[in-house]
Amino acid sequence: MPRSLIIAAAQFASAIGDLEANFTEHHKWIDAAKAQKADLLVFPELSMVGHYGAENLLDVTMNSRDARLLELSRAAGDTILIVGFVEEGPGAQFYNAAGVYKNGKLVYIHRKINLPSYGKLIETKYYAQGRFVDTHEIDADWRLGLLICADLWNPALTHLAFLHGATLLVAPISSGVEAVGDAFDNPAGWGTTMHFYSMMYGAPSVMVNRVGPELDLNFWGGSRILDPFGHPLAIAGQGPELIAAEVDYGEVRRARALLPTVRDSNIALVERETNRLIERLGVPDIIRDED
Repeated sequence: MPRSLIIAAAQFASAIGDLEANFTEHHKWIDAAKAQKADLLVFPELSMVGHYGAENLLDVTMNSRDARLLELSRAAGDTILIVGFVEEGPGAQFYNAAGVYKNGKLVYIHRKINLPSYGKLIETKYYAQGRFVDTHEIDADWRLGLLICADLWNPALTHLAFLHGATLLVAPISSGVEAVGDAFDNPAGWGTTMHFYSMMYGAPSVMVNRVGPELDLNFWGGSRILDPFGHPLAIAGQGPELIAAEVDYGEVRRARALLPTVRDSNIALVERETNRLIERLGVPDIIRDED
């Protein structure tokens, strides 16, 4: 029989660049999530270093199998953790990463692909670009699609995650009110985005933001867990908070029977048209206009 999953999301303010303080903070939220019997606990983007932690890049980077991260996972027991940190990968390449840990082991990692360099966001200054969209199998029913913040503002990346078989979308974010500009309402934008993806792809989703001021940005929280129809199961306020909700795979089956977006995706057509577009855009405009 299809089974359910208890998802928890911890939103809080990370101490900028202070790994020791942030590890201590993570342990507190792990204890709270275990009390809720959470199967999965998601932390915000860059939860280990803060939004601006990378300004002291070489002091905050970690290997994805850092002993402190593995100990954090051991402390969580059977609860799966998704933790945000600055990863030092092979060849001294640094990534905005989210690691998935269970029972003291790294089981999956996503490196942020869509690195923003607009408004007050300057991630291309610090990070190498991730190169893969994939998924992680939790069990026979649940397959995790993990994307970080601006990755979800490239709908093609989210579409790829679902074509790879995701039945749960996880989005650690770091969204400040002022990040893009006064004309954009970030809280409303994220609410719309998460509703759309859950409803469109028939999958529960969890978005986890940070809270409080950090230099010139103010983080609004608003973390949320949605069902496969886009209905909110839990929404956090603007302060530190743990939210939790149970999602039912039976509802995923029902949503996808009613709205078969993944089934009807024509992968061959998408590949053909993408290749044609790449070829076309490589041709000078004056020649292209004569086609």
